[in-house]
Amino acid sequence: MTIGIIGLVIGLLVLAAGLYYLAHEKNDPESRKIYGVISAVGAVLSLAMLLKIIFAA
Repeated sequence: MTIGIIGLVIGLLVLAAGLYYLAHEKNDPESRKIYGVISAVGAVLSLAMLLKIIFAA
């Protein structure tokens, strides 16, 4: 349970940072690609940890 919560927090932080820098660097196509991938990884990690928490209970 603890690992799930820590993973969820980390995933949300990665997602938030990726979205922030994606909006900040919206004019650079290469940066948009990189921060888009980072945001997607954060979203997948958050979703996976949320499902782990839900189904572990």
